[in-house]
Amino acid sequence: MTFRAVHTGDAPQPGGHYSQALVHEGLVYVSGQLPIDPATGLVIAGDITQQTEQTLDNVAAILGAAGSGLDRVLMLTVFVLTRDDWAAVNAVCVRRFGAHRPARAIVGAANLKADCRIEITAVAACDETGRSAPR
Repeated sequence: MTFRAVHTGDAPQPGGHYSQALVHEGLVYVSGQLPIDPATGLVIAGDITQQTEQTLDNVAAILGAAGSGLDRVLMLTVFVLTRDDWAAVNAVCVRRFGAHRPARAIVGAANLKADCRIEITAVAACDETGRSAPR
């Protein structure tokens, strides 16, 4: 199996033993992203709308580094602190994705990182197939 790890300084750095994303056979798999400002490494202050925007900015930066973009997202998995945030998250997705409607799941998750109201993972199409095997 061949794949390529993706890394960009325009998104938060991994806090553990994982890649920001992996590219394999024309797909990019983005690890869970949080509402962290990549410049400071801190969770942004703000409501669910602001945190969703920042989280999608981080996803978009990683997708860009992988040769993809939000317009090529096939699947989003969205974890929220409370399902009451669904409407606000959906409104941001409408604004950010426009006519493009990726498949999506939204899950209530009580154990998100401190001060985070949201975490998002994504799978998107990209033009690469991957090129290096794991070490």
